[in-house]
Amino acid sequence: MKAAVGAEKAEALAGAEEIGGKEWVARPERSSVAAIRFIVWVALRLGRPAARLLLYPICLYFVVFSRKPRRASAKFLERALGRRPGFNDLFRHYHVFAACLLDRVFFLNDQTEQFDIHVHGEEVAVEMLKRGTGCLLLGGHMGSFEAIRTLGRKQPGLKVSLVMYEENARKINSVLGAINPDLALEVIALGRPDSMLKVRESLDRGDFVGMLGDRTLEGEGEIRLPFMGEPASFATGPFQLAALLKRPVVLMVGLYGGGRRYDVHFEQLADFSTVTTPERAGEVRQAAGRFAKRLEHFARLSPYNWFNFYDFWK
Repeated sequence: MKAAVGAEKAEALAGAEEIGGKEWVARPERSSVAAIRFIVWVALRLGRPAARLLLYPICLYFVVFSRKPRRASAKFLERALGRRPGFNDLFRHYHVFAACLLDRVFFLNDQTEQFDIHVHGEEVAVEMLKRGTGCLLLGGHMGSFEAIRTLGRKQPGLKVSLVMYEENARKINSVLGAINPDLALEVIALGRPDSMLKVRESLDRGDFVGMLGDRTLEGEGEIRLPFMGEPASFATGPFQLAALLKRPVVLMVGLYGGGRRYDVHFEQLADFSTVTTPERAGEVRQAAGRFAKRLEHFARLSPYNWFNFYDFWK
């Protein structure tokens, strides 16, 4: 199975000033490709246990020195846990994030056999494969998107590409090259003249096209929806794309449960295959609403897997 990689990286923990109301865009990148290559080398040469030892000083550093992300973490955890989070909660939040980043190295290097992965709703993904029409696989900055590779071991015909903004695609391709050079071809950059064509071609082949729907950019279609008691912005672009191309949308969440355990959830959010043009706007809003509700469900179920280290409600 070809792989996709989540757009969130260690720069989500770096401090930054807010730009144009979209704070996540402003995060400067503290990590470098050289540092990432070193971590990849440690992970693949010395193994997961040795690499995980590096996470403790790294997480401690960020908990102590990343003021804005720490404040955002505390704000989210207070909503999710229903109490004021302590230092241990903040450290655990950072550590789960770092653990998922590290495990991507092994997922993307086809070493899924060392994980204990439980798949929920597998029949949803299998049904999409049987239909052969492709689907949009929608996730968020939560847990591990790459945990889907365990399904690829059972379904060899499954191929997944990830759609992301061009600058993120460039950075991610650099990281992918350090893990497995063959993976870079599976990232489709938005903003290019042929972006839509590549998405359509992937879907026409029956592929899954992965997107992340919990962040927005200035000028991008968005909708304010209830999320943990307060309205937050969610992107409508993935649903508009699915409606335009008349494809189904499937939610995929891969939650890290500690140790070697991951729980991968598949749920169908919408099917735009028969939606008419007059119905499109209403169906897009309803699908976005279902996405926000299910994302809140999983965020409350496993709050330390939430990886938006900025004020999500701004």
